[in-house]
Amino acid sequence: MPEITEAQIARLVEHFYARIRRDPVLGPVFHSAIGTEWDAHLDKLRRFWSAVMLRSGAYHGDPYTAHLRLPGLTPAMFDAWLGLFEESCRDLFPDATAQAFIDRAQRIARSLRMGLFERLPLRP
Repeated sequence: MPEITEAQIARLVEHFYARIRRDPVLGPVFHSAIGTEWDAHLDKLRRFWSAVMLRSGAYHGDPYTAHLRLPGLTPAMFDAWLGLFEESCRDLFPDATAQAFIDRAQRIARSLRMGLFERLPLRP
């Protein structure tokens, strides 16, 4: 894996979530969940990606529960999120660095999507 820095993570989070906020499908979902608390949310996302990419231990949240509470969330939104994320990574980084972020994001999105939308029925 290429060397990734906190500065790169911060740049990606800022660039990517600026795109999310302008997106006609994802923007309203984020706006309803975050409201005016974008600075705090971006800080949380920087800590999340630091923990994911650098194993820094900076994040201690629960992404599954946060997404579970979002009304109107659909599997297609994960695909849209991933598409914008991939574009942002490719805009900002050399191929190897972009791919490292993209690979991790795909695994996270797959796990969240499975947990949120493909749960097995409970046993009687």
